[in-house]
Amino acid sequence: MPNLAIVGYGKMGRLIDQLAPEYGFTVTARVDVGRDESLDGADVAVEFSVPSAVLGNIQKVSALKIPLVIGTTAWLEHLAEAKSLIEANDSALVWSPNFSVGVNVFTRLVSEAARLLANEKEYGAWAWEIHHITKKDAPSGTLIQLVDKMKAAGYERNIDVSSNRAGAHPGTHEIGFDSAADTITLRHAARSREGFARGALKAAQWIIGRKGFYEFSDVLFGAHSAGSSR
Repeated sequence: MPNLAIVGYGKMGRLIDQLAPEYGFTVTARVDVGRDESLDGADVAVEFSVPSAVLGNIQKVSALKIPLVIGTTAWLEHLAEAKSLIEANDSALVWSPNFSVGVNVFTRLVSEAARLLANEKEYGAWAWEIHHITKKDAPSGTLIQLVDKMKAAGYERNIDVSSNRAGAHPGTHEIGFDSAADTITLRHAARSREGFARGALKAAQWIIGRKGFYEFSDVLFGAHSAGSSR
């Protein structure tokens, strides 16, 4: 059984710990503030911490040649630095703003809808999401990625973006296209954090033995399917 290190031991870290045996992992390290267990012997690490800690964690883990799965959000302005660290240390990393398998399929559907409607000028578009009150980034990294994918697919008109934060909602993302004739609505609703944890563990299985900088779409749909690089 491969050894798994968990970096960041909050709600997601504890859920990863709980589900890890289902994916064939033995958890050998649980790292958090005040809990600095050794990473020695780890075959892969999953990181769910806080945005300010991500780069430091990447530096520390990649220097040990341990492949890493990053599930923390709201740090994407540092992607170029993260990629440089992975390349310099000849290590491996999988990142995503959302490790839900369903969200990644949803993203592909949104991209295709945007492509098909790119030249249908009567259709306007919106992007909306809601998450729990403690989520720090708004709009979420997932919503930003969805909008970016729409633009990359050729939809160049304005996309109205909005976010809500309330209660304990695990996350809903909605993309809509509206014209005088009709409305198309695409929506993904998470029921719990479990989907994110399972996706991260799936990525952890996949990244062992690899080198390079990947997105979760590479895990699901084939390496380099989403513009990642080695």
